[in-house]
Amino acid sequence: MSYKPLTYIYQAAGPPTAPTLLLLHGTGGDERDLLPLAPRLAPGFNVLSVRGNVLEGRMPRFFARLGVGVFDEKDLVFRTHELAHFLREISQTEKFDVQRIVVVGYSNGANIAGGLLLLHPELLAGAVLWRPMQPLTNDVPPAPAPASAPVLLMPGAHDPTVQPSATNQYAALLTNRGFQLSRHDVPAGHDLTQTDVETATAWLQREFPAAVASQSN
Repeated sequence: MSYKPLTYIYQAAGPPTAPTLLLLHGTGGDERDLLPLAPRLAPGFNVLSVRGNVLEGRMPRFFARLGVGVFDEKDLVFRTHELAHFLREISQTEKFDVQRIVVVGYSNGANIAGGLLLLHPELLAGAVLWRPMQPLTNDVPPAPAPASAPVLLMPGAHDPTVQPSATNQYAALLTNRGFQLSRHDVPAGHDLTQTDVETATAWLQREFPAAVASQSN
């Protein structure tokens, strides 16, 4: 199976050195879903918002699943490599630094972002994971490269789709891989809340202050 291009929206921040905010939607979303949050989350960043290439019925996703909470891990690995290939290609087209990508993913988008963290950590300067699940569990591959990027993990305390023990295991995996993990359990279910946005905004401003400040000057 060959890689296919992904549908996307790109908005340049202006400075060629600006980081790029990669937005990855949840199941049934598209490249426009998270776009309105970008100016608040990271006003000094380029924005790259991507639509998943997999359809479940009529709902776009980033990879296939076998059931609710049960991933097709073979497809997840392929789609992660496909997304990594796309990011390298589109960085040449749109002229952004492929080594300065900060991903913000929700649900299915957070899970493919987790695939990037495990399989292509060199591509991400940071990650915000809203309502994530560990993407690879059957045969977690060894780390392909040393990792040190900051990661904000935001599970829902009342999320029925994932067990707290599984989230703890995922957090431990990311920490063991070398990521600078911050965790904030939101008092909510699987839905995205105002708290998620506010917490992520504060975290991005703290971790990437130079990019945010460049927009306000």
